[in-house]
Amino acid sequence: MPEPLPYLHLTRMTTRLGLYEHALGSAPRTEHGYCVDDAARALVVTSRDPTGGDAAAALGGIYLNVLLGALTPDGRMHNRRTGNGTWSDSPGTGDHWGRAVWALGVAAARGHGSTAGRRALAGARVAMRARSRWPRSMAYAALGAAALLHAERPCVDGDVRDAAELVLRDARSVLAGSFGTTAWPWPEQRLTYANAVIPEAMLVVAANAADAASAGAALDLLAWLVRQQLVDGHLSVIPSRGRSPGGVGPGYAQQPIEVAALAEAGWRAFLVTRDPGWIQVVQECRGWFEGRNDLMQPMRDEQTGAGFDGLERHGPSLNQGAESTLAWLSTLQLSLLARTPVGR
Repeated sequence: MPEPLPYLHLTRMTTRLGLYEHALGSAPRTEHGYCVDDAARALVVTSRDPTGGDAAAALGGIYLNVLLGALTPDGRMHNRRTGNGTWSDSPGTGDHWGRAVWALGVAAARGHGSTAGRRALAGARVAMRARSRWPRSMAYAALGAAALLHAERPCVDGDVRDAAELVLRDARSVLAGSFGTTAWPWPEQRLTYANAVIPEAMLVVAANAADAASAGAALDLLAWLVRQQLVDGHLSVIPSRGRSPGGVGPGYAQQPIEVAALAEAGWRAFLVTRDPGWIQVVQECRGWFEGRNDLMQPMRDEQTGAGFDGLERHGPSLNQGAESTLAWLSTLQLSLLARTPVGR
């Protein structure tokens, strides 16, 4: 039986209206409300839970409701929700939209035949009407489209398949561009945030198109990104301020989202190549949370499943927000799956 994830803190941060974004220590900061970004991350984790437990199903139902409630008929989505349940922003196609397409795709693929799976598929059908000009948003959307197209059991009909193929085509267009120079192959002037989703999405798009050359280029770019963040045998991830060519580490504050994005990309690379070297990348990401980092300090609460908000120069920030908690839970989840690789 797969090892269950510790959902205690995630449950503490969740109400029927969503997942509180911020925490002071372990206490939710209710005044800051909720966001779709976090509900989407959480739906990916709960949908991917291999134990089939009641906790994952109950939490996943809440997060799915949030995403469907944020969706507008043209596919755009709200992101910000106040503590009383009111949407406080205009709908758009920022990163929250891309992550929502990812989450709905994963939930539909994993929940094939269930009521939740059918609801997620209906939501994905609507969300895929929209497009974003932002590379990371389209990268996340590509992950959702690929989940729909390559589910272990087919879950899409013709119009959804066509929509998912168009998302992948348009993601390829947005992500296309110069790979820079030999010294700086990154397709942007700086490494910024959630960097690994870029080569992961490039790999997904190339694999879907059976484009071996582009898949190889995506893997090379991901390997370069890993090398940028390995120092003395442990991860030292890109800090929140980013990094330009010639920059060196360590840098602070290091954000758990960087580690989680790298774990996701490493797992994807393994699924495509079956090269066990990518499993080691996933395990290095888990190690960062468990103390194999620049300060040799744990970045998670093993018992509650909380993740700490950042690795600062003075030590960990002990606030336990939703993004950081989900970064830890998703990395832990992938590291456990990596012991006996299954699915996508």
